[in-house]
Amino acid sequence: MADLSKRVKIKADVFWCQHTKVNDMSGKYQLNLCNLSDAAVDALESMGISVQVGEEKKSEMGRYITCKSQSEIKVFDTEGDLIKEAIGNGSKAKALVGAYEWSYKNKKGISPSLGKIVITGLVEFGAESSLDDEDIL
Repeated sequence: MADLSKRVKIKADVFWCQHTKVNDMSGKYQLNLCNLSDAAVDALESMGISVQVGEEKKSEMGRYITCKSQSEIKVFDTEGDLIKEAIGNGSKAKALVGAYEWSYKNKKGISPSLGKIVITGLVEFGAESSLDDEDIL
């Protein structure tokens, strides 16, 4: 049986962060917590949360969960200030994650609940990779 009162602290890479804009497909604010450690996966699964594995186009995401919300997701920097600008894929974060049960139209499950997230290494959204002379063919 899943322990829904438990909360775990995890380190993760953030991908597809839509904390101030609703995702067109889900109709919710959401972000992916990616490249989860073995310990994080074990802790999340013990809470009943299904951890996804990035395949093909999502291979850089490793093992991940998607956190969704009806309202904007408050994302903080290490100084405790809210981050309102777009957050690029690969940003480093620490997050406090819980779980909640849901049921909808004869379906039910357990999903992650994001308690707090702090970006510890921000990747600027849309930043271009550097091109050194030795990279040019």
